Amino acid sequence: MSLGHACVDVYQGAVAALVPYFVAERAYSYAAASGVVLAASLLSSLVQPLFGVLTDRWAMPWLLPLSALTAGAGVALSGVTGSYALTLAVVAVSGVGVAAYHPEAARVARAVARGRHTGMSWFSFGGNAGFALAPLLVFAVVATGGLRASPLLVVPALAGAALCAAAVRSAGSGAGSAGSPGTAGRDDWPSFLRMSGAVVCRSVVFVGLGAFVSLYVRERTGGGEAAGTAALFVLYAGGAVGTLAGGRLAERYGRMAVVRRSYALTVLAVAGLVLVPGPPVYLFVALTSAGLYVPFSLHITLGQDFLPRRVGTASGVTLGLTVSVGGLAAPAIGALADATSLRTALLPLIALPALGRLPEPAPPGPGGVERADPRNAAAR
Repeated sequence: MSLGHACVDVYQGAVAALVPYFVAERAYSYAAASGVVLAASLLSSLVQPLFGVLTDRWAMPWLLPLSALTAGAGVALSGVTGSYALTLAVVAVSGVGVAAYHPEAARVARAVARGRHTGMSWFSFGGNAGFALAPLLVFAVVATGGLRASPLLVVPALAGAALCAAAVRSAGSGAGSAGSPGTAGRDDWPSFLRMSGAVVCRSVVFVGLGAFVSLYVRERTGGGEAAGTAALFVLYAGGAVGTLAGGRLAERYGRMAVVRRSYALTVLAVAGLVLVPGPPVYLFVALTSAGLYVPFSLHITLGQDFLPRRVGTASGVTLGLTVSVGGLAAPAIGALADATSLRTALLPLIALPALGRLPEPAPPGPGGVERADPRNAAAR
């Protein structure tokens, strides 16, 4: 499941990694380039909760390989389309593939992990590793062959489809049974919505930096394409490590304590990224990555614990709507950058992590999946 997740989430990271090449080869403005990020996010944001509702009603393990192929096909075609409108369309198709994958994949992963933080962190690690590899993959393909070489980017989708099919076979009955409403405790919608607001704030920071950190670092350091690619790789690669660390830290110190301290770290790290000049920017990119990603898998388990009768819906919103909705802010960031400067446009991102306020989770009931952890009480 982790390897299949990596192959699918390559295509979330690839869209941001392609932005500098759209600017260079097609002379897109910041606003137009951010519109490509929006296209990948908007439709995905709208339909992913729908896939979550469907997953709560029916198990659809066959959707995993199909969605991997769809995600890859859209990105692979983005470099050979003849117009801006077609580019937006195929990138949007890729976003639908990503949206279809995550709720069902998170349901299967939860069943296999049996509710443990470390198990879900390994599943999340795969997706974040895919993000991390995306800039390197795009650089290897597009920097040598130009955007016309983008069809080669379909290769991870082929591997992902095979891995997803193998994972479903290995999961057995856990992959073939959907949740049963009414048997796993009480849904806490107010707390879930508050948590979703915090994840939206994280999403705006993550998507905004993903779209523009490569261009920004090139401006700040005077480097070329390699300098920008390195910054984006650090942003994504640090996240892969941070996700694994988040699961282990939560089991040791308590989930809520880890999440809140990560938010505080993110505020300081983004401030350093935007305001400190020169090569130290890479250090602050790494710290920002840690602050954003350590709580990533913890958001998933929190959402599933708040809605124990609707695990698919919780996963669709937490992994989909609240994560990709950050793409809605990308055009605003791009327009502000066109009107002022990229640095000015990134300044508002410093405050956003401080706006998230997570509620305390209720102790799991007798039918809950997750076992009670006295360290969570200590964190409160």
